[in-house]
Amino acid sequence: MRSAIVAIKGILFDKDGTLLDFHATWMPAYRSAAEIVSRDAGQPELADRLLAIGGYDHRTGRCKPGLALASGTNADIARLWAQACGLDDAMQLVTRLEGIFAREAAARAVPVGDLAALFTRLTERGLHLGIATMDSEALARTTVSLLRIGDFFSFVCGYDSGFGEKPGPGMVAAFCDRLSLEPADIMVVGDTLHDLHMGRAAGAGLVVGVLSGTGTLDLLESHCDHLLENVLALESVLQKT
Repeated sequence: MRSAIVAIKGILFDKDGTLLDFHATWMPAYRSAAEIVSRDAGQPELADRLLAIGGYDHRTGRCKPGLALASGTNADIARLWAQACGLDDAMQLVTRLEGIFAREAAARAVPVGDLAALFTRLTERGLHLGIATMDSEALARTTVSLLRIGDFFSFVCGYDSGFGEKPGPGMVAAFCDRLSLEPADIMVVGDTLHDLHMGRAAGAGLVVGVLSGTGTLDLLESHCDHLLENVLALESVLQKT
């Protein structure tokens, strides 16, 4: 954990599990997608297996950290599911999943709390806000628009935006370039090791973990400067910078 005072000018948020309640938002969408994909493949009995190979633990009702459903891209999920169903065209399945997720996840997203109030206070401090997600950019933009928080963000990118994927530093670099900031000027906030390692790889001034997604205290605490229950506690960190 860093003890030095850092002058934060921008915050780059992960989306799912950080701004959104991961399991409340995504498990209904994943279940629906698994049922549709397995049915379309003529193997409806595979639905539970598709969830399991993506990292869903049927015993706990949660997604395992680091696996496709928790941290992967839609393309990662499509490759796993296409192989399990014996489908040749994983890219066609990506398109199918995008449509399902737009209907089931983006349109029914569950925020972790009053994000508009939080973002109002953050922007009143003069902070620039951005989103870096392993979801697609289009779905990310649709989600924040439907939640009526899109205007708070100066930057939104996904795995398909051309800046690379987490845990690489490209998304952070793109955020900094867009806003003429240095990596040391920004805070990266996320619920997975991919998020935290992205921040470290990019040289972010602060890396903050949250426990509102798939990551656990034991998993995350040694990889971040601060660990919070959720983003609603973020101002407690800013008061120390």
